[in-house]
Amino acid sequence: MVQTVVDGVPVEVRRSARRRRTVSAYRHEGRLVVLVPARMSRAEEGEWVRTMVARVAASEQRRQRSDGDLVSRAAELSKAYLDGRAVPTSVRWVGNQSSRWGSCTPAEGTIRLSDRLQGMPGWVVDYVLLHELAHLLQPGHGPEFWALLAPYPRLERARGYLQGVSAASGLDLSDE
Repeated sequence: MVQTVVDGVPVEVRRSARRRRTVSAYRHEGRLVVLVPARMSRAEEGEWVRTMVARVAASEQRRQRSDGDLVSRAAELSKAYLDGRAVPTSVRWVGNQSSRWGSCTPAEGTIRLSDRLQGMPGWVVDYVLLHELAHLLQPGHGPEFWALLAPYPRLERARGYLQGVSAASGLDLSDE
């Protein structure tokens, strides 16, 4: 196992005698783990590590939604689950939310989603966005609020996912 930094990315290279031709990579605890065949030369390894760093970075960038994407998705979710009644004035990513996944200011019609959601499955981001859209119609977390979210098919799964991420990260983030 070799640890290095490539283009500012911490990388751990793991060689495997069982691996014959394929090279793969995944994120683990803030670093990129690259799996290579044991018989691969150091020069080939270096080439593949640079390739995998670039591939993973490109993949992660594709997965991240822009603020414009959030506005479009909010309109789709409002139409699908709230009869188009929730119309935010702005929807954007923010990096300053340490105790929430998202927030909403109903009087202004603004929605902010924590950038910690970027890279999470789309159905989780959709849940948080729908949750905040519902606040435009119902400010509290009473029965009327949860009735608005009830039609979302992955409601409980998304809530459980976020609770698991919070617990595993030692964060006290809530969707309440």
